[in-house]
Amino acid sequence: MRLAGDIGGTKVLLALVDDTGAIVAERRVASADFSTFDALLGEFLRGNAAALDGGCLAVAGPVADDGRSARITNLPWIIDAAALEREFGIAPGSLRLVNDFAGAAMGVTVTAPDQLVTLQAGEPDPVGVKLVVGAGTGMGMAILVPDGDRWRVLPSEGGHVGFAPADAIQAQIWSALMEQHGRVTCERVISGSGLAAIHQVLAGEQLEPAAVSARALAGDAAARNSVDVFIKAYGAFAGDMAMAVMARGGVYLAGGIAAKILPLLLSGTFLNAFNAKAEHATLVARMAVHVATDPQLGLRGAAQLAMQYR
Repeated sequence: MRLAGDIGGTKVLLALVDDTGAIVAERRVASADFSTFDALLGEFLRGNAAALDGGCLAVAGPVADDGRSARITNLPWIIDAAALEREFGIAPGSLRLVNDFAGAAMGVTVTAPDQLVTLQAGEPDPVGVKLVVGAGTGMGMAILVPDGDRWRVLPSEGGHVGFAPADAIQAQIWSALMEQHGRVTCERVISGSGLAAIHQVLAGEQLEPAAVSARALAGDAAARNSVDVFIKAYGAFAGDMAMAVMARGGVYLAGGIAAKILPLLLSGTFLNAFNAKAEHATLVARMAVHVATDPQLGLRGAAQLAMQYR
């Protein structure tokens, strides 16, 4: 039996995984309900008599180079794999930590077809490189490359590349963010806080990103305009990154925002920006684009990685 987890600043998903990679027990809890991850894990494992042979925890925060410790970005939690192994009788050296988006990327490799919404069918290469990007609290990105009979995840900080305005409205937003923050990254624009910033610049109104999305879906013109600007920037970024890694295996949108604004993503604004690549437009038009809607994507990915770390 192995341990799998998707650990974020808001929620934690934990699971036990058997030798086939199937999830046999799982639990979702609010991160704020526990002062430490050790306490949370102890409660989850209480009553479980099976010895743990290792596992993988996908965490929202920087992971040490050796994959054995991490600090959660939005919580006062430090996760130490060696300490957890000692406390809970996990096989020494068998518990690994990865970035949460590496978990989401691996989850794409096992997601069910009914958990994918296709924006562009393209002409996917089944053994081509896959790109996974996701706007949520931040902007995550990871690359999947074939490695024999399995997939290997290449972590990335692509969300922190510089934001390049594509029109006068985006230049206005870039200028406001530049004055406020200095260097403007794509994450400053294409994220939850980015959506709120876009709305504040364009509508002069401070709203939480969820409120902007809800108003846009309900037909509010100002909120819809803000979301359309966000979607256009998102599409352009995804298309640029798809070209950078030659994602002939497909592009997958993960993260919390895409699923929440799915009806607006289907309007065509995203794909128009994704494919607007001048002389390379035919190249990106051949790349499949999907929205991953499985809320357990990261947990399923961690379960797959847990099997690799046996």
